[in-house]
Amino acid sequence: MSESLSSASLLRSRDAHAHVRVTYVELFFDLIFVFAVTQLSHLLIEHLSFAGAFQTLLLLLAVWWAWIDTSWVTNWLDPDHIAVRGLLFGLMFLGLLLSASIPHAFDAEGLLFAITYACMQIGRSSFMLWALRRRDNGNFRNFQRIAAWHVLIGVLWIGGALAQGPMRMAVWTLAVVLECIAPSVGFWVAGLGRSSTADWKVDGTHMAERCALFIIIALGESILVTGATAAGVKATFEVNMAFTAAFLSTVAMWWIYFNIGAERGSHRIASDADPGRIARATYTYAHVIIVAGIVVTAVGDEIVLKHAHANVHLTEAAVLIAGPALYLVGNSFFKRASAQHYPLSHLVGLALLAVIAILSPLMTAMLLGATTTAVLIVVAAWETASWRSANRSA
Repeated sequence: MSESLSSASLLRSRDAHAHVRVTYVELFFDLIFVFAVTQLSHLLIEHLSFAGAFQTLLLLLAVWWAWIDTSWVTNWLDPDHIAVRGLLFGLMFLGLLLSASIPHAFDAEGLLFAITYACMQIGRSSFMLWALRRRDNGNFRNFQRIAAWHVLIGVLWIGGALAQGPMRMAVWTLAVVLECIAPSVGFWVAGLGRSSTADWKVDGTHMAERCALFIIIALGESILVTGATAAGVKATFEVNMAFTAAFLSTVAMWWIYFNIGAERGSHRIASDADPGRIARATYTYAHVIIVAGIVVTAVGDEIVLKHAHANVHLTEAAVLIAGPALYLVGNSFFKRASAQHYPLSHLVGLALLAVIAILSPLMTAMLLGATTTAVLIVVAAWETASWRSANRSA
């Protein structure tokens, strides 16, 4: 095999004085997930019930693992190599199929979703085994374990797709649970042992930047949903107010994550002696809660724009409150990793949302949406003021 196609040139070169940059092909790959997040929002709005919310959660977690696992491998692989680009383009095609099948994943297109997801996970792990062979023994063993887990989980996804109704839900729930716990148990496999986070030699700045870009994707999808919904309803005073509140909530969410958390998190993981541990806890796990909050908030904005005058039902109120709450919970876990305590502003914001939940039966959709937006603005302003005060006194 020629040097240009050998695994020797598939891995990134590491410079101790420079971080691994995010390449254009990685950004191109991320475009698929704009569509995926939009599909998840539409799925939830069309199935606004506990069962619909649970189905959306399962598919969101599948989409997240498809993306975050790719972000991990591009931390090691060189995306400028033609073989790695081929991998990413192949994953993009599968991701497009995966996203297109989301609306009917629990109906006629369940098998397509399951096979596509299994191919993404197993195919990526197999590629990494080829790339790491005789190059990084510790990470090669790590991906032997990961591949074994992905094969097992892929079988469960496909097996669940062959079932119907509650059985499909049960099997896919088991598959998602295994996917979620696998990193926390070090991908333990009998005979191969378990991985240590010390084996996961990640560039922390690259991982932080990749996850921040996914947050931008999710926030961008929120803007798309708001704009598309507003374009389809009559522009009354209440609708215009709801539109303004939806926009301000997106700005506040951007501020809460990027004004302090993103940069501080990047410094924290880049300077840690075990960046793999930080990447697993704060980026692999905490960020999916943040993304879930953005998706649910976008659905809440659509509800408010379509029913601005009406009082909200219990399920609609739950969506309007759960979105900001999930977002604040996820950011609390994320920021706790780079601070000595959970941010007080976020905890107060959650307490305010709990009070609003009690009062929500008395509110119209527009008022409830404006109130939850006000909470996000208060949290953003409070945290910013506290940060500046702390820096002045330091």
